[in-house]
Amino acid sequence: MPESTAKLIDGKVYAERLLARVTDEVAQLKANHGLQPGLAVVLVGDDPASQIYVRSKGERSLAAGMHSVTHLLPADTPQSELLRVIEELNADPLIHGILVQLPLPKSLDERAVAALIDPDKDVDGLHVINAGRLATGEPALTPCTPLGCMILLRETVGDLTGLRAVVVGRSVLVGRPIAQLLLQADCTVTIAHSKSRDLPAICREADILVAAVGRPRMIRGDWIKPGAAVIDVGINRVPFDDPVKAAAGRTKVVGDVNFKEASQVAGWITPAPGGVGPMTVAVLLQNTVTAAKRLAGIEA
Repeated sequence: MPESTAKLIDGKVYAERLLARVTDEVAQLKANHGLQPGLAVVLVGDDPASQIYVRSKGERSLAAGMHSVTHLLPADTPQSELLRVIEELNADPLIHGILVQLPLPKSLDERAVAALIDPDKDVDGLHVINAGRLATGEPALTPCTPLGCMILLRETVGDLTGLRAVVVGRSVLVGRPIAQLLLQADCTVTIAHSKSRDLPAICREADILVAAVGRPRMIRGDWIKPGAAVIDVGINRVPFDDPVKAAAGRTKVVGDVNFKEASQVAGWITPAPGGVGPMTVAVLLQNTVTAAKRLAGIEA
């Protein structure tokens, strides 16, 4: 296979830069306003991947000088108890950001949980009020992964005005909010999905292609316009190509884009893992700082 022609968008590098800025901002808030941004993360159950994410969020927030609280609840926690915890966090003046780790156990109602979080503390950006604010162009707490994608695009591509953007995926977590952000950046935006007719042809029109459909390696190299910026949000576990590792039940993480093929065509591309993922935690901390400023009446 020929050497890749695409420029690799290393999310780890940009995440570390953002975290450094967040750390400086936290220090300034403490020194100038006596304000320490506080983040509370709630985890229900013992899913290993979720435990890793929650631990990382706690460690990163402490390293940035923030107040960090983690609530670990058993998988059989009743809805009423989870809602009680959220109500306490809503009322806690030391907490400026609340995140409930998803997915929740099937016995719990995710919509009811998201609806109870104070919109001004909703650092995951999932409350309908924040979704409405984003859609109407008002200041909002924006979902972390889409905002991280936009930071990567602005840092690499630069001015996005007039570019044709295609978002493959329509979830409230990624697809819809990133389409709104791209519209605000003056892109011409198409939201496509797995049921779109002639999806490859739609993708080939994109100067910016965001893959958030949740299907491993679905986007092929010949679906991509030469020189396009490809942002792969997918996190899919698949068996190793090595038959010995596969037989042992070992898996690896791949994106929604066939990276080997796409990197021969694209101008910029994120790897998976190591692209969008690191930005999510960094943006979560930035959102918490933003929420703390707004709640304290400080310009954000």
